[in-house]
Amino acid sequence: MSVGRKLTSVLLKQSVNVQCQRWFSAAVRLDDDEVYKRSKTAKTFLYRDLQIIRAKPEQLQQKPKPSEPLKFGQIFSDYMAEVDWTASNGWSKPVICPIHDFKLHPAAKVLHYAVEAFEGMKAYRGVDGKVRLFRPDKNMERLKRSIARATLPTFSFTELLEIIKELVCLDKEWIPSGTGHALYIRPAVIGTDKQLGVSISHEAKLFVITGPTGPYFNSKVTLYADPSFARSNYGPSIMISTEAQTKGCQQVLWLYGPDELITEVGATNIFFMWKNNHGEDELVTPPLSEGLILPGVTRESILHLAREWKDDIKVTEKYVGMREFREAVKNKRVYEMFCSGTACVVTPVEKILYNNKQTGTIEELILPSNVKNSVMERLYKQITDIQHGKVDRPEWTQIVC
Repeated sequence: MSVGRKLTSVLLKQSVNVQCQRWFSAAVRLDDDEVYKRSKTAKTFLYRDLQIIRAKPEQLQQKPKPSEPLKFGQIFSDYMAEVDWTASNGWSKPVICPIHDFKLHPAAKVLHYAVEAFEGMKAYRGVDGKVRLFRPDKNMERLKRSIARATLPTFSFTELLEIIKELVCLDKEWIPSGTGHALYIRPAVIGTDKQLGVSISHEAKLFVITGPTGPYFNSKVTLYADPSFARSNYGPSIMISTEAQTKGCQQVLWLYGPDELITEVGATNIFFMWKNNHGEDELVTPPLSEGLILPGVTRESILHLAREWKDDIKVTEKYVGMREFREAVKNKRVYEMFCSGTACVVTPVEKILYNNKQTGTIEELILPSNVKNSVMERLYKQITDIQHGKVDRPEWTQIVC
């Protein structure tokens, strides 16, 4: 049970070439449990030891007005959680305190070798006034894999989730109302030891920050697909993303290998609905098997929901090459295409600018994006109804406060 929620008046015992990383599940070639055991070099921190340092009135920030647009990642809440770790002493006691700047040595590993991992999740204000997390166990599983892959110190993710719940309750006044709005939660672990050289970290910091957010994309998106560039996320993708923006595109559609396999979009997974070569209506997304794409929580939720439908729709995880997809678009066999992710939920794709190396031209592929009763709209409603408590699915949500 929540310590702070019960004793509110008492201070208590706080891809691979990617810079800021959420590691892909298949990129961990060892069994997840085995990786976890090998990296398990520190005792865990405990929720029962949590210390809450309340903000002074002058430390509280002005909250955005209800009519104010909430841009992703630009506004932060009053509190944060943090825990420090050293190889010699293990984890310190966790603290929730007013949000503040860090002091890092210039040689800190995170600054030179990107020794870090992060996760992204959300808390939603329901129609009943209750605050919910959506499938947080999946976020904790993915963070566990990320930390193991980055050889950062591990801990009990059950304890971390309880601390996150406490943090969300302290910041609950920051949670906006309405579909598409939520409190974004960013847990991260960074290597902090002041030592140059690529090696396992001997000092680290876990922290969690939150902030209110609205829709990630305000409209349909246009994607830039250029097989000259290998897929990546975050830091290494900024250059090609900037080039995409000069062409009027919001994101990059990553293609892989000589067959130009469709993999994913900059920070989201990709789905499309088409009539396949066998004449079947098919919902397609690339598989996780090759370790090329992020194992998205929203992606998994979409697959689960779509497979529950009684409709005559085939749901498939497979690769489709860009040239095959291009022909399907030209033959009007593609009904819709959309991105999925924690930040955007689902967003329709209206156009792809494809740099066709065979012809030496940039082709414009127009996709249907005003489809009535589309698969995307159906999925969006199902997922957001669960997130905001309109539909009860207790195995997917946890009420926090």
